[in-house]
Parts: sequence; structure tokens; C-alpha cells
Amino acid sequence: MRILGISAYYHDSAAALIQEGTIIAAAQEERFTRKKHDPRFPQNAILYTLTEAQIPLQKLDYIVFYEKPLLTFERLLETYLAYAPQGFHSFIAAMSAWLQEKLYLKTILKKELAKLANCKTSKLPPLLFAEHHQSHAASAFFPSPFNQAAVLCLDAVGEWATTSLWLGKNNELTPQWEINFPHSLGLFYSAFTYYTGFKVNSGEYKLMGLAPYGEPKYVDIILDNLIDIKEDGTFRLNMKYFNYAVGLTMTNEKFSRLFGAPRRQPESELTQREMNIAASVQKVTEEIVLKLTNTAYQELGVDHLCLAGGVALNCVANGRISRESKFKDIWIQPAAGDAGGAIGAALGVWYQYLDNPRNLEVRMGVGSDSIPKLDGMQGTYLGPKFSAKEIGQYLNDVQAKYIRLDETQLLSKVAEIIAQGNVVGWFQGRMEFGPRALGNRSIIGDPRHEKMQSVMNLKIKYRESFRPFAPSVLAERVSDYFELDKPSPYMLLVASVKEELRLPMNDEQKQLFGIEKLKIPRSKIPAITHVDYSARIQTVHPETNSRYYQLIKEFERLTGCGVLVNTSFNVRGEPIVCSPEDAYRCFMRTEMDYLVIENYLLAKAKQPQWQKNDSWKNEFELD
Repeated sequence: MRILGISAYYHDSAAALIQEGTIIAAAQEERFTRKKHDPRFPQNAILYTLTEAQIPLQKLDYIVFYEKPLLTFERLLETYLAYAPQGFHSFIAAMSAWLQEKLYLKTILKKELAKLANCKTSKLPPLLFAEHHQSHAASAFFPSPFNQAAVLCLDAVGEWATTSLWLGKNNELTPQWEINFPHSLGLFYSAFTYYTGFKVNSGEYKLMGLAPYGEPKYVDIILDNLIDIKEDGTFRLNMKYFNYAVGLTMTNEKFSRLFGAPRRQPESELTQREMNIAASVQKVTEEIVLKLTNTAYQELGVDHLCLAGGVALNCVANGRISRESKFKDIWIQPAAGDAGGAIGAALGVWYQYLDNPRNLEVRMGVGSDSIPKLDGMQGTYLGPKFSAKEIGQYLNDVQAKYIRLDETQLLSKVAEIIAQGNVVGWFQGRMEFGPRALGNRSIIGDPRHEKMQSVMNLKIKYRESFRPFAPSVLAERVSDYFELDKPSPYMLLVASVKEELRLPMNDEQKQLFGIEKLKIPRSKIPAITHVDYSARIQTVHPETNSRYYQLIKEFERLTGCGVLVNTSFNVRGEPIVCSPEDAYRCFMRTEMDYLVIENYLLAKAKQPQWQKNDSWKNEFELD
């Protein structure tokens, strides 16, 4: 039984294929087209999943789309009617798009699928539609290691729901309640993303990273004017300040007057004001999420919590849930945004629509000779991999200079290169699914190096200097470095660096504020320690990524440090690399020192001159 899940037409289009309830392959369309957050029909991602499963599209049993477009159209109509005559021009623009295309999505999907399969639409497998938050909930619960859990979905908006609570038990997901549009925590956060000059749907993590540089001075203004939060965490927005329901922007003039200035222009200088706003909205968001999770615990009385939806990528809030909620453990879908809806839609068909049992003991490898799994996501290593022959052929075609080493030699050599302060592009195995690079498409470095954070930001990633980097730490040593005693395999929990590793500040240093804080190393692993002594942690496990784990072990053997800096293998505005060609191009266009592609090691200094295009950074949409 093979089921293909598809998410598309909003942002982060993706495809996922499951077989007998096991995720075989999943990928985002952006990785193939090289267009960040590509929303188009995911034809390349679909073809990849079919290739991985070695079947033609016609042999699928079901195809399922991650949401119901007619319900979204209903919400659109009702919203404009409720706000009329406001938003007339926006309404005309939206109706044009819907009447030309979106209203006929079922027909469009069938045409696109038939084109891929080179067959008539009548020969296609059955096409099903799940609800948006149902897809999120299924992506959170069914791959989790829990037989029973509360499932909280928090995002911008699905068809109507923006926040929903579900009870997951065995193969069932039972909806409990929901908060509907326009009252949305995701859109609330995105409004501040927009107002501080970042791009909605991609800049929210920048706002989160900026928050520790500021003070939450605007909390009272937010609570008094913008949002009414009840004790149980439910909330209502004051729509007089927001424009997204009827306009083409997130906020309006009244919002700007409330905060005393117009929206910051993108790419302009960041001021302490933006940092304080970021700190304020982050604090309010965390309080809402904590109250909602406490309500979920009180109402459902279960020990475990699962999270999905774009807000579940707020790893600072997740860290607080992990530390402060009454749940024994939490599990977060690593592709928590819309891309993960493709997995959830497919799993929802398998478990809910077809009523297949969910045998957690078998799936997790308990009681057998197989290696136990952390969950059903296989470390998110669900994308394409490339053979030594394919890699060698490409490198020879571009006349790259390389050496090829066996595994032991390679790991020893790369650990030594990193310990010398070099930055390494690390490409191996199957590409990660979701927004995080987790050791297969990563740029890595030495966390002990004081300048590593700024070097990576300014010379490798070409992005804002304030952005923090994440540590990859040996799973068994996480408590030696961080205030964390549980796995965080998907870089979705933030925790503090251990007190004994922190470097005390003198009185003069304590007076620094804003970006000036960057100048002061905060710990003995400064490259991954944010200005508030926090870190977004990835625990690395031999069960899911043996090779990356062994590299960190080798680095530990050399240096005594069981941590590496890990950031995604891409530059600003570009998706994470997918192929050896993507990796080599990114390597040559940046100031990375070395590149590893499987067992091929390349030194930048030995490469032939790259045909540079000085405007190459403008080839991608900057965010």
C-alpha cells in the first residue's frame, strides 16, 4: 500500500510517500528548483519520491492533498463580507486568482499528475483531500514515539483553524477545539516580522534570534491594545491594528502609530527599537503557548505532547514547554510548517481513512534485533542521496581537484581540519526534510573559535551578523554542555549553556546593549552561545546518523570537545543544497575552506578558478 501526500500552492510545496505506514521519501520542491519556499506544484519532489520507491505514479494506491481548498474559499468570502466595504481591491485581486485557478484545484491537480504520469486523468489513483490542521496533527502524532498524546497545532491559518487541540490515541486523532481566523498566533507573530522589516513566512526565525538583544519594553502596549489573552491561553486579536484580513500588508497605519514609527524598511539598519519589539512579541508568544499547553494537559490528562504548525518551529518557546509544562515529554514534527503537511496527509489516510493499526513496538524496533528508533521520521533523512560514481563524474566534469579517502582516513582528516579553525561544507547521505540541516547538508566548524560565528555569518552565509548558530552535540554528552537532559535530534529545543562553561562579564561589558553584545564571548564554546547564554541544540545519535556522530567523536578525541557548529549548507536567500552540483557551486562562491562530498575531500585553495559573477547574490530573492 503506497500513499503519496502533497502540499502546495501556499509556500514550501512538498511531496511525501509512505509504504505500509512507513515514510519512504519526502522532499521540498525548493531543493530541486532552487527557488526558496517554492509554492508551485511539486513535480520534482513527486518524481523523486516515486524514484525512491521504484514505482510509476499509476501504481500508487492513493494521492492526498494536505488541505481542502473549497473551505479556504469559504473563509475568504466570509471574511471579505464581514469587513466590507473594506478590502475591496484586495477582494478583486483574490477573486481573480481563485476564479482562474484555485477554485478548480482538484482539476488542476489531476492535470498536473496526469502530465507527470503521461496518462489520462481517468487512469490516476484516487485523489483525496485532508483538512489543513488534520494534516498538521497527523504529522505530529503518527511519527511520534507516543501511543497517546495531546496534539497542539499552531500556525497562521489552515482553512479556518489557526490553533487546534487534538487527542491522539493509537491510530485515532480526535479534535477537541480550535481557534479560528482571523485570530491567529502565527499571523500575530508574522505581523511583527513584517513590521520589523523581515519577510513574512521566512523571517520569523530572524525575529526570534533578534529577541535576546532587546528588552521586552513593549509587552504592556501589546497586551493592552493588540491581543486579549485568557487564562486558558485562548486569545482574540484587535483587528483594528492588523491588515492581513482585507489588505495586502500585515499591519496598518494605526499599528505604526501605536509603536511610534513606520515599519522598518527591509535591509535598513536594525536599531535597539526593533530588538525591543522582537523581545516583547517573543515574550508574549511564549506566555500564550505555555498557557495553551497547560490547558491541554488539564483537559486531556495525558503525559505527552506533540506539536506541529509553523509556530512549533519557535524553538525558544519549545524549550520553555519542555522545562516548564507538566507534560513528561514533548515531540515536535521537524517539518512543522506546511511542507510537513504532505507527510501528515499521507499518514492520515493510512491510519484514519484506512483504519490501519499503529503498532508502535514494531515500528520503534522494540523487542527485535533492529536498532531502536527515536521516532518514525528516520532522523528526517528522507531526501535524495548520490552515488560515488555520480559524484566523481560531476567533479571530473568541472575539473575539481580532490582526494578520495576511506572512512577512517576521512573522519580523522576532517576532524583535524575543523580543529585548525577551518569551515567545512559537509555533504553526505540522504538530504534532510524540513527547514533544518542536521548533519547531511551542513556547514560545520569549531565551536571553541571566538570568531567562528561572525566568519560564518558574514563570509559564508552572507547574512545578518546577529544570527546565532546551533551546536551539534553527541547525544550522550548533551548534559555536559547544556541545561538539557533529553534528546533534541531536530534542533527544535533551546536550552542554556551550563553555568560552569559560561564566561563572566565585567561591569563595563554588562553595560553593552544591542548588537554590541556580540563582541563579548559568552562561554568556552562561544560560536554556538547566543547573547543570552542559550543555544538551539541538535543531539546527534548513532542510530540515525552514524557517520556524523563518528565525525564528532573523532573531533572529541582530538580536542576533548564533543560539539560542532552546524548551520545549513546554503547562503542567504538560497535553499539548502540538494545535489553535488549545488554543493560545489555554493562552496566555490563563498569563503568556505574545505568541502566534503561523501568520501571526496576538496580544498578551496586547490580548486580551478571559478567563473565568478559579482552579482550572484542577487540571483536569489533576499529575505
